[in-house]
Amino acid sequence: MGIQKDRVKLNVGGRIFETTATTLANAGRNSFFGALFDENWDLNSQINNNSNEALFIDRNPECFSILLDLLRTGDLNIPPNINERLLFREASFYGLLDHVRTAKWGPFDGNRLRLSRSVTGQAPGDGTAIRAGPDGGCCVAHGSMVHVYDWMLEEHPPINLDYQRVNDIGWVDSENIVISVCERLGSKDGGMGLFSASSGELRYKFQVSHDNQVKSYTAGALSFSSDYKIFSSCKGRSNEYGVGVWDQVTGKQIDFFYESPGWSLGDADKLQWLSGSNCLLVATLFPRKDNCYISLLDFRDKNMVWSWSDIGAPLTVDEKRVRDAIAMEESNSICVVNEYEDLGFIDLRISGGSVRWSSRSRLMKGNMPDEPCYPKLALHEGQLFSSMNDSISVFCGPDWVLTSRLRRSYGGSICDFSIGGDRLFALHSEENVFDVWECPPSPII
Repeated sequence: MGIQKDRVKLNVGGRIFETTATTLANAGRNSFFGALFDENWDLNSQINNNSNEALFIDRNPECFSILLDLLRTGDLNIPPNINERLLFREASFYGLLDHVRTAKWGPFDGNRLRLSRSVTGQAPGDGTAIRAGPDGGCCVAHGSMVHVYDWMLEEHPPINLDYQRVNDIGWVDSENIVISVCERLGSKDGGMGLFSASSGELRYKFQVSHDNQVKSYTAGALSFSSDYKIFSSCKGRSNEYGVGVWDQVTGKQIDFFYESPGWSLGDADKLQWLSGSNCLLVATLFPRKDNCYISLLDFRDKNMVWSWSDIGAPLTVDEKRVRDAIAMEESNSICVVNEYEDLGFIDLRISGGSVRWSSRSRLMKGNMPDEPCYPKLALHEGQLFSSMNDSISVFCGPDWVLTSRLRRSYGGSICDFSIGGDRLFALHSEENVFDVWECPPSPII
């Protein structure tokens, strides 16, 4: 309960509200209301209880009433007559978007995910990739076009690229994305660029230099490190095959790991930065190559510190080629998946070791669609996710037990999915649509 001297009077758009300094302090230091307090979290004298005049705020009073209730209770109740986008705009003005997000959905847990909505695609052709943004938005690549959505799922101006196709996309931060592309047909141009997520403006291109000459190259898989480095597999026309490294702040090339003889780095399907070991996982997988290559690169010593390939390994009916791979540093292993969603594990402590297969989806065999999508893997907060056809499986625990499946009734096979901003986004291939999965907020006790 607020005491008398704690009371605050506000005039929002001509409507008088009375609340307490304690309630307004719940908005946080970086909010509109945080600016009304001094360094000791005391209200400035001109708006305390000694003043009979209410502080005037020229904003929407109906939305303010909802947001004030949110600060009081932590619960978000939106009446049917209030437009959600208008409310979100007002929340942005007051610096309360994080409070709204927290109230709309709870902490991410794969076993509690619920389908929130499905968004119809805005471009012709099959989807290429989907990437979750750090703030709950996402970006989607269709052919040579990239569509960017904010956390309210409002689309920003699309990025239409005059290239053959987009190979990968990734978020540098909530304001910028990196796009990797093939060379343009009939032109010695390609590579990757940094774009504004909100406007689609090209901010700079990342170049590859070899022997002091700028080279044309196709950029493939992308990865990012916590110290502002961008990694990309690179396939050039002469000797620039391998993995390039750029400074994401300046856009300058700072390193290059050249492809080893008999190996495959420039065609990599997946890159993953491992912060614990300061190494980069590079995976080139079937069917891009007839054989699979997975390695860990240490750029400090220009050394391949761990490697595995299925060259020469016996291939049984059940052990088809590896379709995706992901490193799990805590268990010193790499998880791989085949076309039947059978999971396999490779011990990182043994270079060139064999795969320990663990079949998880026998019931799905015999039900393969005419054009199945290759499975994808993701690891998030101790849970393992694997997409297969029209569903995503969730595995938990030290033995990676199947605990739930995410599936909806239409849209076709899932060609890609991504987790970030407490959401899971799944891109379907046939209906050109992506699904948004969220966790409901935790109950207020």
